[in-house]
Amino acid sequence: MLKALKFLVICVICLMIMGASVLYGFSSLFAPPNMDETLIPDAASQFYDINGNVIYTTLSEERRIPVTIDKIPKHVQQAFIAIEDNRFYEHSGIDYRGTARALVSTLSGREVQGGSTITQQLAKNAFLTQERSIVRKIKEAFIAKELEHKYTKDEILTMYLNQIYFGQGAYGIESASMYYFGKHVQNLDVAEAATLAAIPKSPNYYNPFENPKESKSRQELVIDQMVKYGFISADSGTKAKAKKLVYSTSHKQKNNPRGYFFDMISQKVIAEVGADALYKGGLKIYTTLDMDMQIAAEKAMHHLPSYYTDGNKLTQPQMALAAVDPKTGYVKAMIGGRGQDKFNRATLAVRQPGSAFKPFVYLTAMQNGFTPASIIEDKEEEFARGWKPQNSDMQWHGKVSLRTALKRSFNVPTIKLAREVGVDKIVANVEKMGISTLVDSGAYSDVNLAMALGGLSKGVNPLEMASAYGVFATNGLYSKPIALLKIVDRDGKVLYQAKTQAKRVVDAASAYLTTNMLQDVLVSGTAGGMGIGRPAAGKTGTTDTYIDAWFVGYTPDLSTAVWVGDDNNKPMQRMYGSGAPLSIWHEFMINALASTPRTGFSNPGVVVPAEPEIKQDEEEKDKDKENNTKEAVKADTKAPATSTPKTPIVSTKPSTQRKSMKERINEIMGKPTVSTQPKKN
Repeated sequence: MLKALKFLVICVICLMIMGASVLYGFSSLFAPPNMDETLIPDAASQFYDINGNVIYTTLSEERRIPVTIDKIPKHVQQAFIAIEDNRFYEHSGIDYRGTARALVSTLSGREVQGGSTITQQLAKNAFLTQERSIVRKIKEAFIAKELEHKYTKDEILTMYLNQIYFGQGAYGIESASMYYFGKHVQNLDVAEAATLAAIPKSPNYYNPFENPKESKSRQELVIDQMVKYGFISADSGTKAKAKKLVYSTSHKQKNNPRGYFFDMISQKVIAEVGADALYKGGLKIYTTLDMDMQIAAEKAMHHLPSYYTDGNKLTQPQMALAAVDPKTGYVKAMIGGRGQDKFNRATLAVRQPGSAFKPFVYLTAMQNGFTPASIIEDKEEEFARGWKPQNSDMQWHGKVSLRTALKRSFNVPTIKLAREVGVDKIVANVEKMGISTLVDSGAYSDVNLAMALGGLSKGVNPLEMASAYGVFATNGLYSKPIALLKIVDRDGKVLYQAKTQAKRVVDAASAYLTTNMLQDVLVSGTAGGMGIGRPAAGKTGTTDTYIDAWFVGYTPDLSTAVWVGDDNNKPMQRMYGSGAPLSIWHEFMINALASTPRTGFSNPGVVVPAEPEIKQDEEEKDKDKENNTKEAVKADTKAPATSTPKTPIVSTKPSTQRKSMKERINEIMGKPTVSTQPKKN
């Protein structure tokens, strides 16, 4: 009986082989009509920074980065051939011995076994389901035959290595290499290649992150196979087994603050070419991000304090940073929060700017006949509807120059100045400079005097503030913020190209004079002593309830806005613009511009008037003398001694001894400091 069964099995196998041989010649009839298209796999898209470096790969159902055969080292190819199909370059798509073994196993009532060649695996992955049946195996064989007919061995191997699944959402050898080892496939060594070659048999079971013991065991089997078939020497195999593998930890990163930038770019790409193109099309997406600057921004976040965790499990306060090149509008760095959520506070959070809005008032004054030396009186005054605003130090300072009023952030002179030049003109200027969130009509219009102190119906966002301050840096030229430069498809066709164009929105003289005043803020104003070793200007901003705190500052090469605030509009612990925001800005700017040549602001031929000698009344003199013995401008410099300590202002610039006021002024203004010490012979 047993002999009869064996004879029957052999007869069936022979008949099947004969039948297959007849149909084999007609295999093209079984191949899909759109084979070429189907073999082009879905691919993840990659983002590039301003220097052409890959900085992000889109996450999709199939995270795949196709590579050509010349990018895959021989030992990587050989690792897969050794373990999957050692006669790959000898057969014509079908390993008859392996197929017969699988058929015998199935006819004997056991599960269909292996025997598939690399070509058959490609046929299955690209055109068929994972069903384990004889019917699927026969279809697989026919398609494999057609693949061998249409493509070279190297082309088939390339397609296979770009198709196979490595677990964790990684499809293809390049994605697997980046995911598991954080390196491109061309940089893999033998030990790493063998580890990856071990995975496809069972991506979950042989995953080195999930099952390191079994992964190592199969890796050694791959290495043994490479030695057996002469791909590497026995000595190389021993060394490969002994090598300690270093895996990538990037996939474990949480609270990644640069994710806000990538999400913003993704939405822009979808708007231009669609979601399918982004997640399946293998696009090359070129951005303006400067990774060195981005890293500097992320490192500066250590100045951000943590007060409490809110109901949404977000640490408060949050922060945002936006840095743009004022000459081009390129967004060089961006942080939209701590990385705990998807809400990009750099572009979407509309918050009250406080005194950071005041420079727009003074700019408008420069356009209307005022100069930094113009005199205005700082004394109590009642404005509309009984409004009697005070300065943050609760003092009056008598007659002061506009330069002094701005650098020390006096409130009443700013309001009077706005009334004098016209609030409608200020709003018009701000809108021309790129602030799109003002309300210029209706019951909640911002065309009122409260606007002069940053009291707005809605508020502003950090990215637009950085761009608006950039107008000062360029002497009146505005460049719309740009983060996406170009989209290129997998065939090299340009699908989108950004257009940049600076336009004049403010006259050069007025912009320069405003910058000249704002430079003093970093010398002897509300951010005094926080120079960055090159000409810079900026302004602090603090709302009277301590819900929002800002520092916006710039050089000729970079304009940066930093906001710190509570998402739930709760008062922070006496948080000032000169606290965490200034500390973050200060450290970021020093490091971000470390390799940028030091340049000064360009004077368009303006004569800056000298600070006038102001004669006060005797009573005013006594008051001013008393005020000068106190800490001026508390709200924009330091918290009272009784308040909760705020984030310390820490300079990252090496220092040896305290500089004189003259040296500090020269540093901020970009002038050389002349030594008064006698020369040594």
